Amino acid sequence: MTIPLVDLKAQYDSIKDELDAAIHRVVRSGQFILGSEVKAFGDEMAAYCGTKYAVGVASGTDALQLALLACGIKAGDEVITTPFTFIATAESIAKCGARPVFVDIDPKTYNIDPAQIEYKINKRTKAILPVHLYGQPAAMEHILDVARKHNLKIIEDCAQALGAEYKGKKVGSLGDAGCLSFFPSKVLGAYGDGGMVVTNHAEIAKQVEVLRNHGCKEKYYYLVPGFNSRLDEIQATILRVKLRHLNDWIDQRRWKASLYSELLSKIEGIEPPYIAPGNSHIFNYYTIRVRNSRKNRNELREYLNSQGIATAIYYPLSLHLQEVYKSLGHKLGDFLESERAQEEVLSVPLYPELDGEQIEKVVATIRQGFE
Repeated sequence: MTIPLVDLKAQYDSIKDELDAAIHRVVRSGQFILGSEVKAFGDEMAAYCGTKYAVGVASGTDALQLALLACGIKAGDEVITTPFTFIATAESIAKCGARPVFVDIDPKTYNIDPAQIEYKINKRTKAILPVHLYGQPAAMEHILDVARKHNLKIIEDCAQALGAEYKGKKVGSLGDAGCLSFFPSKVLGAYGDGGMVVTNHAEIAKQVEVLRNHGCKEKYYYLVPGFNSRLDEIQATILRVKLRHLNDWIDQRRWKASLYSELLSKIEGIEPPYIAPGNSHIFNYYTIRVRNSRKNRNELREYLNSQGIATAIYYPLSLHLQEVYKSLGHKLGDFLESERAQEEVLSVPLYPELDGEQIEKVVATIRQGFE
């Protein structure tokens, strides 16, 4: 039995007729850039996230950079974030000319440790960029308190957490801006790149709209240096179809994650995901922690792969140790929890179409790997 990490073909088959009709409608319309589908999808996403505005852009990475710029981040500023995340988080800060300042993670949630943030704030600090990793919200109440105290912007990286809630509020609606990714493997994925900035602030939304379209409000009249970063009409219509199924898919993920956790909790040396009080986790990735004296994470991964079970490591090298950020002067040992996590986390297959038999197979194979 071969089990992929995600099965996008199975997802397509389940909604094929809806998707095909929507795509053909756009193709027949002849409107492919910033048309009615992008506008309608923005309205639907704002309603879903509980925000007043939603602006479609070309990718999740662009969403981060444009949101930072719209929040006033510029060269010489500092933005506090986590070293245990995808490169786009810190990359977007650097692309604004600002400096990413790393804070270690909570070892249970893998999200930024809010208790350590205040120690990194100085006169150059302008924003905090928390990441809701794997689908679980960061500890936003504490982060919001720190931001208010020091007059800092909050830009939420929601790339892996669309639909997750923190104390009853959707991620993306808590800070000044929230950044979404529609990369195909995400819980709401396009058939290519796509992203979105959600916000309750009219000025931020307007600025992102200007930045995404070459820095202009009116065609051929340019206000600021901008970008070509527009969500395509075809991607928007695909995402509109999928959005109708999103809550059901998230429910399926949670049910399957609970089955995984029940079965894996019986295996010594495996830690299932922890869900912090007040959080609703969407399990964009189901990530276990391997703390077994008989077999380390890499050995277990090799065994699973040899048995046809796909796995992934998100992320094998923390950002503070990456060559690209060598100039920041960090070294091994600077962020111990992030460094421990990079050696022990392992994501196993989880998607709505995964069935119970497949989950039991994954768990049985993990047990065999240790034996």
